[in-house]
Amino acid sequence: MTATAAPGISTVITKILGGFAAAVVVLTAGCTDEASPATSSSVAADAAPPGGSVVEVVSRTEPSVVTIRAGEGLGSGVVYRADGVIVTNAHVVGSVKQVQVAFADGTQVAGQVIGADEITDLAVVRVQRTGLPPVPIRLELPKPGETALAIGSPLGFENTVTQGIISGVGRQIPGSTTGGRPLVDLIQTDAAISPGNSGGALIDGQGRLVGLNEAYIPPSAGAVSLGFAIPSSTVVDVTDQLLSTGSVAHPYLGVVLTTLTADIAQPLGMKVTSGALVRQVQPGSPADAADLRAGDVIVKFDDKQIATVGDIYAALRETAPGKSVALRLHRDGSGTQVQVTLGTLSR
Repeated sequence: MTATAAPGISTVITKILGGFAAAVVVLTAGCTDEASPATSSSVAADAAPPGGSVVEVVSRTEPSVVTIRAGEGLGSGVVYRADGVIVTNAHVVGSVKQVQVAFADGTQVAGQVIGADEITDLAVVRVQRTGLPPVPIRLELPKPGETALAIGSPLGFENTVTQGIISGVGRQIPGSTTGGRPLVDLIQTDAAISPGNSGGALIDGQGRLVGLNEAYIPPSAGAVSLGFAIPSSTVVDVTDQLLSTGSVAHPYLGVVLTTLTADIAQPLGMKVTSGALVRQVQPGSPADAADLRAGDVIVKFDDKQIATVGDIYAALRETAPGKSVALRLHRDGSGTQVQVTLGTLSR
């Protein structure tokens, strides 16, 4: 699924990879079934570590954040399990299978990329080292206004810490600004992040991972401290799937969409001016089996109102593959509803 331009969003979104800017490429509907944490990771939604000053929190967390060098690129990563499992962004490792991982104690070891998922932009690296300190993980979303600390290696400055707050949750960036699929369900923060922070930790005031730093809008676009992170629940879900099967199952609808606006709707005589307009239905897809048609406007996904293509991706991310969902449509000037059983797209 792809999206066309949406007004009011800067056309410059920067992927935070290795000291140079590029368009963010992909993020789409990922799996968000309730994660079942691996026993050797530090996922503990209820058992919060002690708080303390920012200095104390950072001191506890720094050993869990690493620097990753992949060819000419440089990014960050987070220790996920004590037995050498590290999670980072897929765009940090790119197409390479071997990386160098630098730890807070100054040691560097070789790392093997054992799985990556371009849809959620997450990758798993394994190093031959045990006894590592996994970062405590908070599964529930943080609330706007909470303390946010970003730790990573911006421009190669290892273990750099910046402080801010959680500015918002459930953020969406249209596909027209990313050069691919829209970014959805992101955490927004004003903690400064820069090239090289990608894959690093966004932690709360108690030192728990709430997100993996993903992207920012640069000052050249008129932005001031607009950064985004992948929620930790998505990180856990995708990482555990990559570790167990080597791939990630995503819900699949099988349509090409664009956001419906008044400028599009009025010349076509449509009675609705917002929603996800179906431009194309892929033959043999779940959408095809449910008789979705080009020209349909999706305005509701089960109980979720749909105003943009990003809303569809957000709704898919919260839905398991194989589930049957009700789509409320506007078709030929009247409302109708179809039932769609979502397929599975494995990457």
